[in-house]
Amino acid sequence: MHLSLMEHDMLIHRPMVQFSADESVACRMMTNEIQFFDPKDFTKGFGYKIRLPGIAAMQLASAPGSHVAGFVPETKGVPASVQIFSCDKDAQGQVVARRSFFRCSTVQFHWNKGSTGLLVISQADVDKTNQSYYGETKLHYLTTDRAFEGMVPLTKDGPVHDVQWSYSGSEFAVVYGFMPARATIFNKKCNPLIELGEGPYNTIRWNPKGRFIVLAGFGNLPGDMTFWDYSEKKLIGKTKAEWSVTSEWAPDGCHFMTATTAPRLQIDNGIKIFDHNGSLQFKKMFEKLYQVDWRPEAPERFGDITGLTTSLGSIKIEETKKQAQGSKSAQASGKAPANIAAKPTAYRPPQSKNSAELQDKVYMGGQFSNSEY
Repeated sequence: MHLSLMEHDMLIHRPMVQFSADESVACRMMTNEIQFFDPKDFTKGFGYKIRLPGIAAMQLASAPGSHVAGFVPETKGVPASVQIFSCDKDAQGQVVARRSFFRCSTVQFHWNKGSTGLLVISQADVDKTNQSYYGETKLHYLTTDRAFEGMVPLTKDGPVHDVQWSYSGSEFAVVYGFMPARATIFNKKCNPLIELGEGPYNTIRWNPKGRFIVLAGFGNLPGDMTFWDYSEKKLIGKTKAEWSVTSEWAPDGCHFMTATTAPRLQIDNGIKIFDHNGSLQFKKMFEKLYQVDWRPEAPERFGDITGLTTSLGSIKIEETKKQAQGSKSAQASGKAPANIAAKPTAYRPPQSKNSAELQDKVYMGGQFSNSEY
């Protein structure tokens, strides 16, 4: 059996069975159909299916698992298409929304929280305008209520580098265009809300609380990062993280981690953790680092950044006073004080009784997975 490059990539990188966030829905893609299972008992086989001839990719909405999207590539003059179906067994496989387009070989799906909107990055291997060596990309937007089915109105020519929904699922951010790339935030009606400017960027990360945004240029770009406060609509910090391969916000919404990992890069492997405004808080290097990730936590568990910042300020002030008093006492007596002040510990986000536990998760081994072989 001979597989196309796209089919080979799907088998390697896509899970055989996809689950919704609450694991109430489970489905998989098979030849010409999507099959649905009882997540509690797979021995019964699939319970029902949606027929979609020629399907080559699918993505189940996660929160909730109410809809599923399928992609059928272009063939024999028939345009490619993305179709959205309800996961309800009684829906009889009726198409909820559909978008057709030419010049497309692969797609990337991005569902929002609430499963009401789907962003689709379509990519063609060849750019017929000869403007890009890497092919041509377009960004499409579909809603399950059919309020919008079309292309996102991007104002600069060039590839779509990255796209991400906000935590609420009501806005999405896009980095696009030939360098210097442009970044724009749209609402769920696909109207532009804010322009984040232009620069050497290809990555955007929205924090789990929906308040802070990092705009960055990784990979073959120099690693510039800008930190934005979305609620205040302002830039709050700039820094760099050269050679970064992966990046992600912590579940607390206050710390941002970048990592240089193998096999993408064989030297300078390590992790960096930044505060929400871009100040470096932690750095650790490894001879070889293959993977790193935050330990999963519910963002709702953590407090607001205002409370965290206020508590942190009071901790620093108290420690400074204690150290000053100890030094003054030692100088007056000419002897070392009986009780030497303890060396200040690393910053612990103030989460009441869980602060010590959270410190271990944010900065040390429990939070990082270094799979070194």
